[in-house]
Amino acid sequence: MAPTIQYELSQPPSDAVSSVKFAPGSSTRLLVSSWDKHAYLYDISGEEEGGKLIEKYEHRAPVLDVCFGADDNEAFSAGMDWQVKRIDLETGEQIVLSAHEAPVNKVVYSKEHSLLVSSSWDSTLKFHDLKNPEKEPTTIKLPAKPHSLSVTASKLVVAMASRLVFIYELQSTLLLASQSNGVMSELQPWQQRESSLKFMTRAVACMPNDDGYASSSIEGRVAVEWFDPSAESQARKYAFKCHRQPDPDNEGTDIVYPVNALAFHPVFGTFASGGGDGVVAFWDATAKRRIRQYPKYTHSIAALCFSNDGKYLAIGVCPGFENGQEEYSGEGQTKVYIRELGETEAKGKGPK
Repeated sequence: MAPTIQYELSQPPSDAVSSVKFAPGSSTRLLVSSWDKHAYLYDISGEEEGGKLIEKYEHRAPVLDVCFGADDNEAFSAGMDWQVKRIDLETGEQIVLSAHEAPVNKVVYSKEHSLLVSSSWDSTLKFHDLKNPEKEPTTIKLPAKPHSLSVTASKLVVAMASRLVFIYELQSTLLLASQSNGVMSELQPWQQRESSLKFMTRAVACMPNDDGYASSSIEGRVAVEWFDPSAESQARKYAFKCHRQPDPDNEGTDIVYPVNALAFHPVFGTFASGGGDGVVAFWDATAKRRIRQYPKYTHSIAALCFSNDGKYLAIGVCPGFENGQEEYSGEGQTKVYIRELGETEAKGKGPK
């Protein structure tokens, strides 16, 4: 088997990475959003040159998330300036789709429903029906501040403060939203759950086969759950410790790090986790086994994403607040690594 190739993008953002996202149609087209008030578009092919920066898209404030839309030239951004924007990656034109009443922290796109969902620290979701752009987005009030969103072909998972998790069925929610005419809706989710993790949720990621999701917390743990509400299916859920390093000053104790990022492999259904300890690990959710762990990176793992064909893994690395520093600067320390995966590198091992 050919050795794994890893390289660093040559023109990374100048401040912390907030997200990394691959295009739906090309495995070498990558979007990166940053606290430096820009979204970056790269062609990651060409490891010798460290990829190629195609374009930078300036915003008025830090960009907290980004995602692709219907094709490789449409993108959406979530801003600290409270705005949700559509970006034409070819022309650079930016259109404001909606505004929240606080910073927008996440955006996810559902190609099956031509739907863009944004979440904000104002404790709301906005459903943008892109088939009917003239229609006002529908605002859904949440009981707590959202931390992370993930979408499957049929469902939306919202992880919130107070360990709350809401699961929406997109088809029925969209139908109700279309009748509400943009009015603030107290739309009830399909399922309401309490996180299996005792501490604040950091990230959530759905399985590509639409069966369930993984979530992670600030306290070095990951939980795996299934959507099926039956008692039998719910009995399968489990959580495990990870991203912990031995404390050099206290023998027998661990330093516990936040698990900042989760991403499922689109082909094998395994998933990667990235932590404040600078480690990326691969897990087989079904067999409940760790597949592998990469050597430690220089700083905290901020974001992860697999390409559409599963051949590449993008890894956003920048200082976190794990070292207790007061003054933050990601300048010169922010990196985006591209890992070209070996054929079976992300493949599950099967049960023990």
